[in-house]
Amino acid sequence: MAQKRKHYSKQFKIDAVKLITEQGYKVSEAARNLGIHHSSLGRWKNQLEKDSTHAFPGKGHMTPEKQELYQLRKEVKQLQMEREILKKAAAFFANESN
Repeated sequence: MAQKRKHYSKQFKIDAVKLITEQGYKVSEAARNLGIHHSSLGRWKNQLEKDSTHAFPGKGHMTPEKQELYQLRKEVKQLQMEREILKKAAAFFANESN
């Protein structure tokens, strides 16, 4: 039977990282005490150090950069479809005029 993935709140992650940064615990020691994998705690620490304002956006939420990238890709796809339709229409009318 597959195990269900655990989800932790943003505040839990911040508090877990504070154990390392402010209280001097080692990553492995803090992770063991909290019952999480040490690589998760290390990743949380890196995310918080990299961009504390946008760290841990939550399930279904994106950072502003990822949101912009998503919107731009969506727009590119729409423009490509419109271009293909215009190509086909131009070819159709060119053949009809002959």
